[in-house]
Amino acid sequence: MRVGFDNEKYLKTQSEQIRRRIAQFGGKLYLELGGKLFDDFHASRVLPGFEPDSKIKMLQQLKDDVEIVITINAADIESNKVRADLGITYNDDVLRLIDAFREMNLYVGSVVLTRYNGQTAASSFLNHLETRGIRCYRHYIIEGYPSDVPHIVSDEGLGKNEYIETERSLIVVTAPGPGSGKMATCLSQLYHDHKRGVAAGYAKFETFPVWNLPLKHPVNLAYEAATADLNDVNMIDPFHLEAYGTTAVNYNRDVEIFPVLNTIFKKISGTSPYNSPTDMGVNMAGNCIIDDDVCREASNEEIIRRYYAALVDHFKGRSNDVAVKKLELLLNQADITTDIYPAVAAALKKAEMTGQPAGAMKLPNGKVVTGKTSSTLGAASAMLLNALKELGGIDDSLDLISAEVLEPVCQLKTQYLKHKNPRLHTDEVLMALTISALSNPVARAAKEQLKNLRGGDAHFSVILSEEDEKILRRLGINVSCEPKYEHKRLYHK
Repeated sequence: MRVGFDNEKYLKTQSEQIRRRIAQFGGKLYLELGGKLFDDFHASRVLPGFEPDSKIKMLQQLKDDVEIVITINAADIESNKVRADLGITYNDDVLRLIDAFREMNLYVGSVVLTRYNGQTAASSFLNHLETRGIRCYRHYIIEGYPSDVPHIVSDEGLGKNEYIETERSLIVVTAPGPGSGKMATCLSQLYHDHKRGVAAGYAKFETFPVWNLPLKHPVNLAYEAATADLNDVNMIDPFHLEAYGTTAVNYNRDVEIFPVLNTIFKKISGTSPYNSPTDMGVNMAGNCIIDDDVCREASNEEIIRRYYAALVDHFKGRSNDVAVKKLELLLNQADITTDIYPAVAAALKKAEMTGQPAGAMKLPNGKVVTGKTSSTLGAASAMLLNALKELGGIDDSLDLISAEVLEPVCQLKTQYLKHKNPRLHTDEVLMALTISALSNPVARAAKEQLKNLRGGDAHFSVILSEEDEKILRRLGINVSCEPKYEHKRLYHK
């Protein structure tokens, strides 16, 4: 697999940059950390070589200085807001994050309930945390936030929030998702620290957009594609251009809020350390790209994947057509079409030839394999087995799963479990392959290739079942689908 990003250099330079920022503020820094910490698969797709857990590894290099503060919006607890990628509520994700940080020997200092107003579910969650020995703090709704600066920077604004007692020099403020109050928490702490005579500063750590890449670089366009539903727009940071005469890329929300933030900084401590929103960031990812062409190609492919995902969401009625139109615009800006994604043409050609749903995958080694629907296998399952054959150098005519294993499983589905469709999903195929591998050396050789599927790009002529898509993603395969179902039924599961 081609590499375009030096992950080791990233870990080293990123941790050094954060240490410099801590020193800049006299030994204490509140670092607002956005994006996914443990599983940043978007970054690993657009920057081949970036490892999904790079941010955590970077924090581990600073673990003696790091203290984690997790924020959660009380209203999100009340509404049972769910993380779409994990299928769990925000409050459950707080528990997951605490466990994950602790397993990596990172110190979790406290949890902050933001926009707290005595909500019943939020109070219950707070009690649950406190009975488990987790320190909790309440931050309240501030009228006029973020525009009424005189009120915000007062004892009736930030001053009424509970002060978070911290012990380390690097306070990483993170959350289950956006809108959780990370920045407001940092500002509240700066206010309270200043009143106590404690020197402290604020910085922001977000990987995208990459500030020192061109505005229309595919890596930055891919970030816009990933946030098409939020309607984020990359733009040249006008404050940075005015202050330094050089261009830097930021996004609209940070640029729009910067004048207010700058005023708040000045109101808190008498001066602002920053001349632009870009100044606030500590991201070093742009300095670690070692092959720009590889990253451009990977990012263009990511834009196409996001385009198909938006088409499917719109087809399912989960969204309006705003995201689709935004992604069509991004395709035009990147000057690409779906033709650059080889799995698309291969899947559609196979479907046309067979008259049945089909799939295709570009393997990490660049070769393309296909899979067709049969009486016993769905398109995803057939494609998966063909990919394993290709990677293992196994003759295409050989059966990886014997009829002695395959037929009883199909019979179980239809006769006993009452499924109308006897065809095996990918999870069932993997179980059957594992059983066959006990006595069949060819099946064993194929099974050993599962780890080499990671980074493959698959496309299907119809929308996959949730189970098939979930299994392929767990194998590290990027998945996209045409926006249509195999059948015209109204209920699909």
